[in-house]
Amino acid sequence: MGVIGTLLLATAIAGVVGTGLGGLIGAMLQKDSNRTVSLLLSFAAGVMLSVVCFDLVTEAIETQVGIGVVIAAIAAGVAVIYLLNYWIDKHTNPEVPHIDANHPKTADDLDELIHSDHYKMHYARQDNKFSLFIAGVVMASAIALHNVPEGMTIGASYASSGGVLGSSALVLAVLIGLHNIPEGMAVSVPLISGGMSKPKAVLMTALSGVPTMVGALLGYLIGDIGLLGLALSLGFASGAMLYVVFGEILPQAVLMYHSKLPSFSVIVGMLVGLLIIFA
Repeated sequence: MGVIGTLLLATAIAGVVGTGLGGLIGAMLQKDSNRTVSLLLSFAAGVMLSVVCFDLVTEAIETQVGIGVVIAAIAAGVAVIYLLNYWIDKHTNPEVPHIDANHPKTADDLDELIHSDHYKMHYARQDNKFSLFIAGVVMASAIALHNVPEGMTIGASYASSGGVLGSSALVLAVLIGLHNIPEGMAVSVPLISGGMSKPKAVLMTALSGVPTMVGALLGYLIGDIGLLGLALSLGFASGAMLYVVFGEILPQAVLMYHSKLPSFSVIVGMLVGLLIIFA
């Protein structure tokens, strides 16, 4: 199997299989535990932070293209994902009755974060197929905003190791796969409760992981064009992941489980990340 094939296989397992497994669990149980999901997400976020800050960003700096380029690439990653998220939320949140002035400024559950609540609402109201299609596109776009940068971190790390699936890329793939399990549960549960058949909901959930592969390919191709491309790829992917972690995953984890435990879970995740990187 070639370099690209190995990368796509790894990210397919992390994205499609991870999300699909979560969808299958959600279909069987038809419920999820906010406490479990919160702690799992915060732990994965902590490990991702260690890998991004102490590995990917360090590698970007070591390309010696200039610290200004690296900082600009990180800022661009944060800005692009934030603006796309803001645009989607601005145009879709008014459709959901409970998201009003009294609602937290960020999503307080995974189904809000990935907009599966919109699809459930349209399905329950038996809206026409076009409305369901648009709701599905919105949900796919929201999920892609998380999965594409996650895939880019794998692809950029893969490029930095010369097309070898090194420890950082492998750890990221495993972590993203674990992170996608609760996300898959959050996709399938509202779809099934809205009336969709279990097989169709699981299939739709699994397909929502495909953007991870797209992001990985993009991160690798940009990182493979030279030192400048590698710095840009590592920096942009790192910035995008930092926004996903600090702007989405951690606020949502705390809102899902009002406790100090998510914070401790992040710290444990960061320490585990350091152990993985430097052990």
